Amino acid sequence: MGGFFGTISKSGCITDLFYGTDYNSHLGTRRGGMATYDKEEGFMRSIHNLENAYFRNKFESGLHKFKGNAGIGVISDTDAQPIVFNSHLGKFAIVTVAKINNLSELEKDLLAANMHFSELSSGKTNQTELVALLITQGKDFVEGIENVYNKVEGSCSMLLLTEDGIIVARDKLGRTPIVIGKKEGAYAATSESSSLPNLDYEIEKYVGPGEIVRLRADGMEQLRKPNEEMQVCSFLWVYYGFPVSCYEGRNVEEVRFMSGYKMGKKDDSEVDCACGIPDSGVGMALGYAEGKGVPYHRAIAKYTPTWPRSFTPANQEMRSLVAKMKLIPNRAMLQGKRILFCDDSIVRGTQLRDNVKILYDYGAKEVHMRIACPPLIYSCPFIGFTSSKSALELITRRIIRELEGDENKNLEKYATTDSPEYKRMVGIIAERFGLTSLRFNTLETLIEAIGLPKCKVCTHCFDGSSHF
Repeated sequence: MGGFFGTISKSGCITDLFYGTDYNSHLGTRRGGMATYDKEEGFMRSIHNLENAYFRNKFESGLHKFKGNAGIGVISDTDAQPIVFNSHLGKFAIVTVAKINNLSELEKDLLAANMHFSELSSGKTNQTELVALLITQGKDFVEGIENVYNKVEGSCSMLLLTEDGIIVARDKLGRTPIVIGKKEGAYAATSESSSLPNLDYEIEKYVGPGEIVRLRADGMEQLRKPNEEMQVCSFLWVYYGFPVSCYEGRNVEEVRFMSGYKMGKKDDSEVDCACGIPDSGVGMALGYAEGKGVPYHRAIAKYTPTWPRSFTPANQEMRSLVAKMKLIPNRAMLQGKRILFCDDSIVRGTQLRDNVKILYDYGAKEVHMRIACPPLIYSCPFIGFTSSKSALELITRRIIRELEGDENKNLEKYATTDSPEYKRMVGIIAERFGLTSLRFNTLETLIEAIGLPKCKVCTHCFDGSSHF
């Protein structure tokens, strides 16, 4: 997916920029980059590969090279960025959190208009450069960004570091968030509000869908009003978000807790304790335990020093290895227990397959599983949800193909809670992985926990309901 951070201050910005960007590291693992602007020395930029290292390790030794009071940084699962441009709009650096489905079509249009591309990302056009070229077709930055909104199929949020402040532009449907922070003499814009507290920023504003604002050290100026329609990604609260982050005023941990609490209140299963699969299942499990009236036990722990998200590696074999190695069961807490585990989702089943067997091997009497969201039936065309290239990487679609002979048949029925098709699919998943019981949260309960109107939240991966 990816996350960014930008700051502009009356004093030097590099410390805030460095730590603020690093606080987005849970959103991406491939590339990291920062750019600053100084009136005397101009733009300075650095980009590093993060696939075998952490952002802090790559950038800390070179921080003294950055000068100026304004800067932007990014952690990306896609492109090498920031990119620095010189155009009729002036010089600017740009970072994006984007997924552009019509990249090839837009590339052809720009080449036909005598544009050229100089940056490559894994041998393909760098989508951040493409966004910058679309911007430079406008008579000013606002018109250029609206050009991006009008032409990109997918999503695109961005920060532009200019010679006159930082321009902040959220995706036209608000699929990915931007939060503005403020402190004495400085403003910041970030994908994750968890970047702000330790740098002494207070949340000032949640940027609206399609809204464009300019940040200067002494103030904030709205350049474009937000759109009425919003489709913010529900999976931000389910999985992506850091527990202390807030989107649209709704805290990630609070949503996860309430989701689990509501499930626990309704659940008639007899279990001895609840446990969360680290990290994103923990908040839900704490809520479930309280709602159900059973103790919370830490029967499985995550080894955090060296293992990244199991979700990220493009290679399936490596994903499986990481999934197995990063979670360590605790035999003392499992022996003889009817234990219920909470997790954020089941995507491919990579973790579930290995972990359930280990839990029984370590003495668990029963293994129940509760999932924070409904079954993932549809691939996400709007943000960089996973490295999946095919819907068949979803375990649900593989089962649908087995049952129907076609992975695209009767999807609405399988997405409908408690339909015969839904029950059969869930039963097969439970049987396949040796679970005593398996239940998914309902879409209604998830939306209730998030606390926003259903029409404002993208639930496409569960019900196929959203659009470009």
